[in-house]
Amino acid sequence: MTKTMTYTQTTALITGASSGLGAEFATRFAARGANLVLVARRIDRLEDLARELRTAHGISVTTLSKDLSHPGAGAELRDELAGRGISIDTLINNAGFATSGPLVEEDPAVIASEIALNVATLVDITRAFLPEMLASGQGALINVASTAGFQPVPGMAVYGATKAFVLSFTEALAYETKAADLRVLALCPGATRTEFFDVLGSEDAAVGRLQSASAVITTALRALDRRKTPVSVVSGVGNRVLAAAAQRLPRPISLAMAGSAVK
Repeated sequence: MTKTMTYTQTTALITGASSGLGAEFATRFAARGANLVLVARRIDRLEDLARELRTAHGISVTTLSKDLSHPGAGAELRDELAGRGISIDTLINNAGFATSGPLVEEDPAVIASEIALNVATLVDITRAFLPEMLASGQGALINVASTAGFQPVPGMAVYGATKAFVLSFTEALAYETKAADLRVLALCPGATRTEFFDVLGSEDAAVGRLQSASAVITTALRALDRRKTPVSVVSGVGNRVLAAAAQRLPRPISLAMAGSAVK
């Protein structure tokens, strides 16, 4: 990848866009001139954000209220947008959630939904929009992974495993598409001050200092602005140190460290 990232006269699709990292992505892409498609279940929040961004930046913003966790959601979304004459240059797979606690105590239905949204939906939507993004050659595929993906995480076993999948999937896809003009990036935040911990029910699972959503998205944009976008980027110096250590230490040691860090 040798040319600069394009924003103006392109369209970015952002899932999980009603708050947190998704809303921050929307705000920052809008400021750079990109048109937006914002997808989440909470349409009232999407509409509020859309009005704000249209007024501030004079861009087009399409909002869609959808539960993406069912099979075939990617094709449905692609077909609906095609019917409106909208093609996608950049896809930001941000939708997802976490559960915590020993697996034996978790609700099977909830963890099934967690796997479906964090893994199956991300792959489904990526596959649905990848052909038009490759044809466009002006945008990026950004999958939100996590520092939890660098090692097993006892107490958040399912979440950590889903994010390890996202990281592995994105790295492989970057290799598959390396000859194309498409930036492919796995964004790996650590603990971030968003509604993530409200859904989780506690900040006890946070490891290290919480970052702001703005700081995390700044990391992503700096990666996209590089002439050669890295396949993955970890947000925050402390998080980068921990992620590097997890990859270099013997597996039993990194596992024990993660187990003691997550309360």
